[in-house]
Amino acid sequence: MKNKSILLLIFTLLVTVPGFSQTEKDAVKAVIESLFDGMRAKNTDQISAVFSENSIMQTIESRGDTGLVKAGSVADFVKGIAGLPAEAKLDERITDYQITIDGPLATAWTPYEFYFNEKFSHCGVNSFQLVKMAEGWKIVYIIDTRRKDGCS
Repeated sequence: MKNKSILLLIFTLLVTVPGFSQTEKDAVKAVIESLFDGMRAKNTDQISAVFSENSIMQTIESRGDTGLVKAGSVADFVKGIAGLPAEAKLDERITDYQITIDGPLATAWTPYEFYFNEKFSHCGVNSFQLVKMAEGWKIVYIIDTRRKDGCS
């Protein structure tokens, strides 16, 4: 009977631990999707809500085989979205999610294709750092690449 109890405990742990992890990954993915849904809707409140206070935004400007890091701010990003004409259409399409979590820290690697007014603009990869705070997962850092060549 003792062996059956131990086996049941081991089985329960094997079944429930991956489920908890997947739930957290789903929560991280939902934050990222909310960012891009907010961009598509040009909903600045929705966009702002996914970021923590003092979040960092950067992009890598390609220089051949090297890159130059350019800094931005969430406030400027939100202001830029708000300033777009009503008819402007932004569509960042994530092609994959690779999410890893360690306690309250999550990293997400998300290749993407970006379309402006339904025309392909560029592709690249976003690298997100998120922290689970009292109010849920928040983006604290994002850096991305942008290119026109080598897109799938």
